[in-house]
Amino acid sequence: MSILDWVVLFGTLFAIVGFGVWKTRQNQTVDDYLRGGNEMRWFTIGLSVMATQASAITFLSAPGLGYEKGLRFVQFYFGLPLALIIISAFIIPIYYRLKVYTAYEYLENRFDIKTRLLAAFLFLVQRGLAAGLTIFAPAIILSTLLGWNLNFTNVFVGVLVIIYTVSGGTKAVSLTQKWQMGVILLGMGVAFGILIYKIGGFVEMGSAMNLAGSVGRLEVLDFDFNLNERYTVWSGLTGGLFLALSYFGTDQSQVQRYLSGKNIKESRLGLMFNAIIKIPMQFFILFTGVLVFVFYLYVQPPVFFNKTAIENIRGSEYKEKLEDLETKYDAHFVELQTVRDNFVENDADPRAKEQFREVVARDGEIRDEVKSLLLEANPDFKVKDTNYVFLTFVMDYLPIGVVGLIIALIFSAAMSSTAGELNALATTTSVDFYRRLFNREASEKHQVWMSKILTVMWGFLAIGFALTATLFDNLIEMVNVLGSLFYGTILGIFVVAFFIKKVKGNAVFYSALIAEAFVLLIHFGRVYEIPFFVKYEVEYLWYNVIGCVAVVVLSLVFTLFGKSKA
Repeated sequence: MSILDWVVLFGTLFAIVGFGVWKTRQNQTVDDYLRGGNEMRWFTIGLSVMATQASAITFLSAPGLGYEKGLRFVQFYFGLPLALIIISAFIIPIYYRLKVYTAYEYLENRFDIKTRLLAAFLFLVQRGLAAGLTIFAPAIILSTLLGWNLNFTNVFVGVLVIIYTVSGGTKAVSLTQKWQMGVILLGMGVAFGILIYKIGGFVEMGSAMNLAGSVGRLEVLDFDFNLNERYTVWSGLTGGLFLALSYFGTDQSQVQRYLSGKNIKESRLGLMFNAIIKIPMQFFILFTGVLVFVFYLYVQPPVFFNKTAIENIRGSEYKEKLEDLETKYDAHFVELQTVRDNFVENDADPRAKEQFREVVARDGEIRDEVKSLLLEANPDFKVKDTNYVFLTFVMDYLPIGVVGLIIALIFSAAMSSTAGELNALATTTSVDFYRRLFNREASEKHQVWMSKILTVMWGFLAIGFALTATLFDNLIEMVNVLGSLFYGTILGIFVVAFFIKKVKGNAVFYSALIAEAFVLLIHFGRVYEIPFFVKYEVEYLWYNVIGCVAVVVLSLVFTLFGKSKA
């Protein structure tokens, strides 16, 4: 990186942190600290909600998914708009009427203390792990590509977030997220524009899209009803709906964002902003990855995008095998250019299209050979390199200054998401556990002080998890898997609370324990290859449906047959 890149990077980061601290320096009351004084307008709420969800993982991993598999991942979000409409219509008015600080306070009013604490505990486990992952994900990618120390990068991101989150609470998080989202959208827009310009130097955009479409990169919709298929219209509309209902309706990191609104109308408008914008934004990010794929049809990509991994075995006993594969890859790219140009000139010829598809498929086969070599050298190595695709393009082909802006984008996304998570974790711990169980008569000053202490505690726990984590194959999918393990159960508790009045506390509590155990059994039965669960393999989006439905059905069964005395 050039001096200008460093200036852009650190200037952006420190300006945002300083702004958040300065604007919220007068926050003194619990209402100010935990609900932002209920001053936020819809636009700030909308960007804050979006920034909390769109972590650095989104901008690192989603373009890689677009590069490798095309646009199909966008189906994951198809249930989101409907979920936000349901939350705006039914859930937001309840939260405002009860004047709660956390979503889980409502559960004690509706059921009992143990159900409230169970839901809050499940949230703390899931979101606590996710907070560490949102710090770790950009840190390991940046440290690998830029040669930075991984531990320093983890600590640097974590400490910056802790500073302004502790200083200003919810208001600081919401205000800084607005500017962080601005940096994110600016950076992605610039990268997209440069990609279009560079591809235009090689081929007309219509032909570029024809190239991408011929190998399935522009396929969006899959109507196949198959539980083993990860992304389909049906998994998005059902599993995605349940996941979005749970995330936006019951996850404190999101609930806290819109409970800071001036009134119900502002909160609803903030969510409707996301209902309209989220799918186009995600499509845009994936499409950026598709454009990177087209670009690398004309400019030879590395044989493996994690270049550090390649360099690590270049001086080892595997050097000769690697050089043979690189020579094979060079010859393959020459063939790819010939077949590519023939297809562009004769795109109506089925044979030209088939030849192009075959050569692109061989590209994947050679890369798989390289991955096998890396695994041979290190059996514990994670060989999925799609997380490195977008930043490799950024580092190699974007101009000075823009590189710094894109790195600032990644850090901003990491900070905005982590700040929302730490703020919610501290609020839930303070309100649902500390104040409810240990100190119900605490003064305003004491509650604010305790919330700050808990924010620091969760911040360092997240940093600690990031320091000990290992890289997963695809980061954006890993985050969604982690959420799906718990969100269905939490949503089921709230669905019963909102809509099935005859069910009481014991019924829903024991139903939730059984449902959560069942979801974990399905997942880890698959992970550890237990024959039954491998045979009836279920993709993670369906965990949300299974967990929710199990809680609702079991609650009704226990109530109907008198198993609950509540």
